[in-house]
Amino acid sequence: MGGADSTDQNGGHRAYIGSFTSGGGLGVTTAVVDPATGALTPIAVTGAAVADPSYLTLAGDTGVLYAVSETGQGAVAAFTPTAAGLAPLGAPVGVGGSGPTHLSLAGRRLLTANYTSGSVSSLPLAADGRPEGPAAVLAHHGCGIDADRQERPHAHQVLPDPSGRWVLSVDLGTDSVRVCALDPATGEPRLHTETALRAGTGPRHLAFHPDGAVVYVLHELEPQLTVCRWNAASGRLEPIGEVPVASEGPSGAVRPYPSAVVASADGRFVWAAIRGTDTIATLSLAAGAEEPRLTGVVGCGGSWPRDLAADPSGRRLYAANEHSGDVTWFDVDPVTGRPREAGSVAVPAAACVVFGRSL
Repeated sequence: MGGADSTDQNGGHRAYIGSFTSGGGLGVTTAVVDPATGALTPIAVTGAAVADPSYLTLAGDTGVLYAVSETGQGAVAAFTPTAAGLAPLGAPVGVGGSGPTHLSLAGRRLLTANYTSGSVSSLPLAADGRPEGPAAVLAHHGCGIDADRQERPHAHQVLPDPSGRWVLSVDLGTDSVRVCALDPATGEPRLHTETALRAGTGPRHLAFHPDGAVVYVLHELEPQLTVCRWNAASGRLEPIGEVPVASEGPSGAVRPYPSAVVASADGRFVWAAIRGTDTIATLSLAAGAEEPRLTGVVGCGGSWPRDLAADPSGRRLYAANEHSGDVTWFDVDPVTGRPREAGSVAVPAAACVVFGRSL
């Protein structure tokens, strides 16, 4: 793979695709996005620079790309975008937890949700953006009713709220969402409150409505979306209802495992990726942000859609299909919100897609 092409230089965005190197992935793939069609053209990979970079996030101010290393000795790595792809920014840094599955930025701190150890970590960032240790770690406690999947805490996502005052962590193992504040001096996550969700549902990821007052929590162990009110002043999350993200199938049908939830930037739709059934569900918010309604389901274009992302224009969705080893993109109908498959590109063991500026 060579350097960036003219599309990258003339206004197109870049996409960065995480993968599981333990499953044949090539590390983080850098791809150019065609602004007219949404098509991805890979130009570089990081290879063995970091093991299992399954989830990524970008710093909007510096452009630095951060990746988890979803391994037993959990770590994070940073990369600087270059014309040819990505350059490592220092060595990977341990997070003080195992199996980190998600990371996000909260000010000058890098946060990870550590699935295997059931904890959330916070690391400071140096002036050039590289993460530094040691990590400040908040351990989750508790379990759920599913003996196979909820024998202990399993933090799956950690995300700052739009106000920047709070950090929310979603725990599949304890059927709950924790709200934390970061200590202003040490960056240590401190528990503020914990919101219980229905037992056995296994919450995995959440997304905020653009108004910042409604949260959608997607469950992995049941194909359900919990709608919550969010009060940024008090730092409290209030569940108000559940909505299915999959139609009832026949007895003995493939079990659905929802994975990722996305709210449209214009606040009109919510989409959910569902593994097992290999589908993407569209929910309309025509009746209001608190009343999503399932309006359609389409194929994900591959197998086992681990992640779903909207592009910067809001006109397309991208599914990272882990088992089929591809990223499929969809044009979104502006009236119905229904995705229409428009193309795909091979990316072995694809796990995550994020978008950055062109160089």
